[in-house]
Amino acid sequence: MGVAAGDAILVVNSGSSSVKFALFGTADHLPRLGSGVAERIGSPQARLTVRGNGSALAEDAALPDHEAALELILAQAEDRLSGEGARLRAVGHRVVHGGPDCDCPLPVDAVLEERLARLVPLAPLHLPHNLAGIAAVRARRPELLQVACFDTAFHHSLPRTARLTGLPREFYDRGIRRYGFHGLSYEYVVQALGSFGEQAPRERTIIAHLGNGASMCAIRDGRSVETTMGFGTLAGLLMGTRCGDLDPGIVLYLMQHEGMEAAEIEELLYERSGLLGVSGGLSRDMRELVGSQRSEAQAAVELFCYRARLHVGSLTAALGGLDRLVFTGGIGANAPEIRARICNGLEYLGVVLDGERNRSGAPTVSQDGAAVPVHAFPTDEEVVIARHTVHVADRHCALQTVEQ
Repeated sequence: MGVAAGDAILVVNSGSSSVKFALFGTADHLPRLGSGVAERIGSPQARLTVRGNGSALAEDAALPDHEAALELILAQAEDRLSGEGARLRAVGHRVVHGGPDCDCPLPVDAVLEERLARLVPLAPLHLPHNLAGIAAVRARRPELLQVACFDTAFHHSLPRTARLTGLPREFYDRGIRRYGFHGLSYEYVVQALGSFGEQAPRERTIIAHLGNGASMCAIRDGRSVETTMGFGTLAGLLMGTRCGDLDPGIVLYLMQHEGMEAAEIEELLYERSGLLGVSGGLSRDMRELVGSQRSEAQAAVELFCYRARLHVGSLTAALGGLDRLVFTGGIGANAPEIRARICNGLEYLGVVLDGERNRSGAPTVSQDGAAVPVHAFPTDEEVVIARHTVHVADRHCALQTVEQ
């Protein structure tokens, strides 16, 4: 028997000090039953926030580690479901990196966990915490099916040339290649484009996922053909605390002439650069920087927009033209000034914003008749994970039935 209509799926996104979650019913259209976040894990200020039924509950909680956070989240989910006569059937996890072999969501087992543990150096800010979430669910509810949904999977369609790095071939054979990230977000946006016309998902489209982590993707026929992130989550656009594209000669200089060790450089590139670093330590929050009159803040905003504009141009070259541009993510969907500053200068591509629409939060922010429609709307990685988890759970149940 597969996943029944009365069942539910829990979606988990584990970070370094927080666990975001959402609960979905498995009826048609996957109704969202609730969501929330356990934050400040490991600190005395730990807090659990749960939203659902038009209300929100926030309370202090003892959350010394991810296991305690997941125990509380699971208890909240199961209490909610028991009152409706439903049950939790599976947990879907956002996993940032799946390596070269994971091109689709997979049920979690010991072999997969071991493989993902070996990939931690490829995504050191994210993957350890993704694995901690999986381990915490297993420790508390070992009978639950867990499904890993990979941000890299969407980019398995990258042409071979786009996967290469320029290093000698033997490094590619050892897994040092361009992967791409934010794939769950891009997958959602491609599906959502259908609301703008039957042909929209198949057009030459650039999607800009702009947030604390930021990347862009060039998409043709619904498939990734180029992206700004590559081997790890540092490359491409300027981000909240990450540097984006950086001359590798700088890293060599820091090692040879500044005496910096690998751990120091990692912390510099991942934690102290980007908007935070360029603004002189003022903030990594785009809202604060846009509202500040300090020259350092404005320099950070201008560099963010300049880099984004450059990458739109390069991705257009990869596509051979541009039919549609989409902004999503926390900044992309909610910062009209940033959209305007990125698009200013892209008129040669046919990108012309409508100022009023852009400020109003309309889903289409370009002028009528513009050669390239421009859209801005939130992404929903959680519902994509829920869909994948239901499909994997159905296949898993069918396989078990056959084996019996």
